[in-house]
Amino acid sequence: MEAKELEKCIDIFGDDIYRFCLKICLNKDDAEDLYQQTFLKALESNFILDWDNNPKALFFSISYKIYKSNTRKWARRNSIASIINIDEKTENILFSYENIENDLLEKSLINEITKIIDSLPDKIKIPLILYYLFNFSTSNISKAIKKPIGTVKSRLFKGRNTIKKRLEDIGYDFKYYFLHFIRYFS
Repeated sequence: MEAKELEKCIDIFGDDIYRFCLKICLNKDDAEDLYQQTFLKALESNFILDWDNNPKALFFSISYKIYKSNTRKWARRNSIASIINIDEKTENILFSYENIENDLLEKSLINEITKIIDSLPDKIKIPLILYYLFNFSTSNISKAIKKPIGTVKSRLFKGRNTIKKRLEDIGYDFKYYFLHFIRYFS
């Protein structure tokens, strides 16, 4: 890929790719590293972008592959010697409402949804993020993670049901949960 073409891609897709990196890494520093690695990999490769067929999916795919590789590397290293992460999550999602009580309820629900999504395996979390945050179609998610469309749909279904069940176990009703589930990904 040529530098001019990559620069155009960064201008067009850069914000979406960064948000995706931030969502899967859950750490600003790691997300920035992943973001840079994604575009560096694209620059070093011989990819030819098909501008008619969702070129953004290529960058999501590269980013996801690098993330998986880094996760495996971290797991191998952690099995040898534990690594302690001192930093707290840097991504806080808060909604502003006039009523303080509503703010606290919103913050509590967002924290619960975040915990649930963070606890999901990557194979379920990644399709949820791509579908709800980036409005990817199931076919584009399928291409990005290299799995059949049926598998993507199944993982989306399992993810939604897991979130719904865990929130209902805590005491949230479904209608309330669904509105905030969508807001979490906005």
